[in-house]
Amino acid sequence: MGNRDDLLAGAKRCLYEKGYARTTARDISAAAGTSLASIGYHFGSMEKLLNTALIEASREWGEGLSEALSTAADRDAAPLARFETAWTRIIELFATHRPLWVATFEAIAQLDHAEEVRRYFSDGMQEARLGLAALIQDIEETDEAATGIGTLYQALLTGVMAQWLIDPDRAPSGRELTAGLKAIIERAQ
Repeated sequence: MGNRDDLLAGAKRCLYEKGYARTTARDISAAAGTSLASIGYHFGSMEKLLNTALIEASREWGEGLSEALSTAADRDAAPLARFETAWTRIIELFATHRPLWVATFEAIAQLDHAEEVRRYFSDGMQEARLGLAALIQDIEETDEAATGIGTLYQALLTGVMAQWLIDPDRAPSGRELTAGLKAIIERAQ
């Protein structure tokens, strides 16, 4: 690996170990085994490096999520069973990437000052909406309902992850989310 790759790997490691808000340029250069000057040379600033690392780590998490959901999906299962399986897998994946979610929520608080990260999250959110609808409900991305269903799943994802960050002992499980959805459906009929 060259210095640029080392810096990116070091920045991702720092995101997991220290978070977005507490990572310094010295932390990254130490983790990467490079000089402080190499950050400016390769990325222009520590903020750009950290944002690039966050975007790359988030993309990797999204790929892991897609893989976890596609391997867990039983296309013949009833919709509520698929829903429960999907959310159980999402929560399991969250547990292994909790530090990334902490860093992500820290970065979200800074979006007014990081247009590149805002664009990435905005574009990624639309892609995630359609992907979640396809993976959880087996809805084609071209289906009219995909955006609405995916938007609900994206809101649920963000809310569930926030609950797991705030109070993991009382955060919902896939089974509890399914019970809640089932109760909503029954009351709506």
